[in-house]
Amino acid sequence: MNTRYRSSVNGFGIAGAALLLLLMPSVIAGQTSEESTQARTAWGDPDLQGIWNNATRTPLERPEQFADTPVLTEEQAAEQAREALQRRDAPPRPGTVGTYNAFWSDGDRGTTMTRTSLIVDPPNGRIPALTPEAVRREAARADVRRGRGEVDSVVDRNRWERCLARGLPMAPGPYNNTYQIFQTPGYVAIFMEMVHDTRIIPLDGGPHGPIRTWLGDSRGRWEGDTLVVDTTNFVDTLDGGRYLPSHPGYMFQHRGSGETLRLTERFTRVEPGLIEYEYTMDDAQTFTRPWTARVPMQKTEDLPFEYACHEGNHGMVNMLRGARANDAAGNPELGGGDWRAGR
Repeated sequence: MNTRYRSSVNGFGIAGAALLLLLMPSVIAGQTSEESTQARTAWGDPDLQGIWNNATRTPLERPEQFADTPVLTEEQAAEQAREALQRRDAPPRPGTVGTYNAFWSDGDRGTTMTRTSLIVDPPNGRIPALTPEAVRREAARADVRRGRGEVDSVVDRNRWERCLARGLPMAPGPYNNTYQIFQTPGYVAIFMEMVHDTRIIPLDGGPHGPIRTWLGDSRGRWEGDTLVVDTTNFVDTLDGGRYLPSHPGYMFQHRGSGETLRLTERFTRVEPGLIEYEYTMDDAQTFTRPWTARVPMQKTEDLPFEYACHEGNHGMVNMLRGARANDAAGNPELGGGDWRAGR
């Protein structure tokens, strides 16, 4: 069995017992990797079908205090989980309305790993430095926004908040981390619970098309028992909103790559209840070198929720109203608030 990943209890109970269970993950039961790779569809492809969840407490980048520690001991991992729960349930900072507590967070009930980062390459577990061009791009964006606050119009907010797209790669976020995979001969479809996207990936080896989209243009192929998906033709992903390092799902919308990004994803069913999802970001105009992250996806009996998000939703309207209220009060730099700003 692949012992790199451990599952934690999914549920709630008496506070002390729930915390104890959350901090004492049990080993995922299952067959060996060799046995698991024998699962096939009726037409002979490796079978990845099912509902999967990739929630995890492990951050995208390795925290500075673990710079020389790629892997924690079980005791250290338990302590990190305990501290994460305490941070989630801490009172909001003065002047903010707060945000979701631990009850709403998938990450607090997701996979517990002893790795200190999702990034496995570079070895330091950190995103490589930005290129000079990317630094100039971010500086120009900051100049345009200077003095306007965070919410001047809807275009200042990211695609997620505007209900346009979840974005790629399929990195863990704070909640709605469920994916359902379907297969037919020649195609793989992935339904993403967050922001209602569905990816339809042809396996014919054909060339990428000319059209740019929020999710890019994906083409898949099988390398042994691994599904490899190559995606290009993204629209510029450096859209509005804040960069929140603790949640890797936000990273690519705020500090991410431009139109030259090539994303390579690898899906391998290493156990009956576990897919190893690995992605590599390669964008020479943004990062000084490619980098790779590895995320466990656990099979779940939970069904995906409908993410009834739409443009012009109440959250967006209220953020714009808050921005105008702050403008009137002489505090434009406070913007209109942010549903994540309580931490």
